[in-house]
Amino acid sequence: MDRLGVVGCGVMGAGIAEIGAKGGCDVIVVDAFPDALDKAKGRMAASLAKAEAAGKLSEPADAIIGRITWTTEISALADRQFVTEAIRETLEDKVTLIHQLDEVLADDAIIATNTSSIPVSQLAAASAHPERVLGTHYFNPVPVMPLVEVVSAIQTDPAVADRTHEFCANVLGKKVIRAKDRSGFVVNALLVPYLLDAIRSLENGVASKEDIDEGMVAGCGMPMGPLRLCDMIGLDTMLLVSESLYAEHLELRFAPPALLKRHVEAGMYGRKSGRGFYDYAR
Repeated sequence: MDRLGVVGCGVMGAGIAEIGAKGGCDVIVVDAFPDALDKAKGRMAASLAKAEAAGKLSEPADAIIGRITWTTEISALADRQFVTEAIRETLEDKVTLIHQLDEVLADDAIIATNTSSIPVSQLAAASAHPERVLGTHYFNPVPVMPLVEVVSAIQTDPAVADRTHEFCANVLGKKVIRAKDRSGFVVNALLVPYLLDAIRSLENGVASKEDIDEGMVAGCGMPMGPLRLCDMIGLDTMLLVSESLYAEHLELRFAPPALLKRHVEAGMYGRKSGRGFYDYAR
């Protein structure tokens, strides 16, 4: 497979497009908003320029960028062999997109979702060809983080999962782990309760945000404190993931803390809004 489509060009979508182009794929990126496409182009150009300056690219950055087409038209994906969706983390939006992809793609094209928490079987059920739908969960920043979780729904054809595993490993250069279709998969099912506990510690006055983060970095060797990590992920995304995990497992460790809800209601989403648990506007 060498014709990759990516729908949604936020941080995750643009990162997936970048590693696809690095792997030699012809890539088409689709987003409904032209401004989002322009921002993604700028982020990618900066990312690749930094990598090129550090000697981490096997070819010029311009050659990689030249393999990417940017468009607002989903019909442009008609010849794609593999399409990854990386749009907003809501079931309704993703189901609508899968219906649209069914109308555009060939019957044997693979549809992968980058959902971090929605059961893949719910998304596969929305397709006229559920056997070709599965999850590929990447981690932020995609060009740097080596892992992808390949998640088969109960409807997924095992051959589709095997082809996806091979594509992610051999073309995209990722370390691949297989996960069952349970909300949160492997990584988020373990990570999110830890992050929510950090928010509860702040909410309950256990320590300041700085001391909570420093404690986990200096005391446990974490590369980033949990509250800063929440801000990087996006507190709105954290809330959606937490709600999805809680709905699936009905365990209190997945329930969103009130402090997380208040930040989202106030529009304090983290780095992307300029303020979350920390202030990034300064």
